[in-house]
Amino acid sequence: MTIGLLVVAWPARDLQLALPDNGSAAKGTTQRETYDTVTEEFGPGLNGPLLILMNTGDAKASSAAQLTAELNSVRKELAATKGVALTSSAQQLDSEYALLTVVPTTGSGDEATSDLVKALRDKESSIRSRTGISLQVTGQTAVNVDVSQKLSDSLLTFAIVVVGLCLLILLIVFRSLVVPIKATVGFLLSVAASFGAVVAVFQWGWVADLIGVARTGPVVSFLPIILMAVLFGLAMDYEVFVVSSIHEEYAHGGDARRAVLKGSPLAFRVVTAAALIMVAVFAGFVTMQDAIVKPIAFALAFGVLVDAFLIRMTFVPAVLMWVGQAGWWLPRGLQKILPNVDIEGRDLPRPTAQASEAYAAAPQRD
Repeated sequence: MTIGLLVVAWPARDLQLALPDNGSAAKGTTQRETYDTVTEEFGPGLNGPLLILMNTGDAKASSAAQLTAELNSVRKELAATKGVALTSSAQQLDSEYALLTVVPTTGSGDEATSDLVKALRDKESSIRSRTGISLQVTGQTAVNVDVSQKLSDSLLTFAIVVVGLCLLILLIVFRSLVVPIKATVGFLLSVAASFGAVVAVFQWGWVADLIGVARTGPVVSFLPIILMAVLFGLAMDYEVFVVSSIHEEYAHGGDARRAVLKGSPLAFRVVTAAALIMVAVFAGFVTMQDAIVKPIAFALAFGVLVDAFLIRMTFVPAVLMWVGQAGWWLPRGLQKILPNVDIEGRDLPRPTAQASEAYAAAPQRD
């Protein structure tokens, strides 16, 4: 099973993030027809041009004619950058600012366009030192690139926080090293498999027609954060359902493997029902033609399906059965530091047979 999930997760290496444009709209809509017409007649870059705001307040030019020549020189330098289809003439907005339009050779969501934005910004220091003119690359396409990059850069930090919370909470609740580690590994497998499925469908085009994907390409930038946040909450719910049932049996019986066999089936019905409800809800949104909603809904539906049935109801009991008594071991130093949270009532004595018989024989009030 683990090998199978790793195979499904393999395409995640090619995950590309971007904000959707009109090219991701459903076929037949006015937005999509306009986008396709502009692309066919003038090239994809015209759907997402870049704006270059030039500050001429500190320009070294001593006259208006010389400033015009400097602006034209800057335009030619930018036009020679790899990935630029054409540029407009610099338009003087006022005494300090001029505006230049740069049309890329690629669409706004392409990785080459992101590289072009970076290349244009890298030229700013050399142009400013030579002419005194400073540049700012902006426009909707550049903003989308910046937002996508910011979200990508924060993904690792977010993942560390989520994984850290997973380890800490389960460590406190179950007072075990194996339980939080295997829960975290299972969560990461679910997330990676979801990313791999998204890449295979929405970037590579596998079964894309089956679920109505309008156009393959980069997926929406904030999908990874939404997927990890939502799937973390659901995965930890399922984890607590399953492991608490096993732990309760272990706390009152002491046989680790017997506790897995007796306790895990008690939670399977609850987890199955909860998971099927969430999968049905998310799958319902996959039918929408929205380029933002569809990949997020698909990722969540697939992630919940994998996490509930393959991780929590298969991987988790298998690991606890394999490690046996070691599954509930905690170093003595951590035992003293961590608070003792008794969520299953393991410290409460079970009623004896005599007490149960006495309770049954006692008269009951109406």
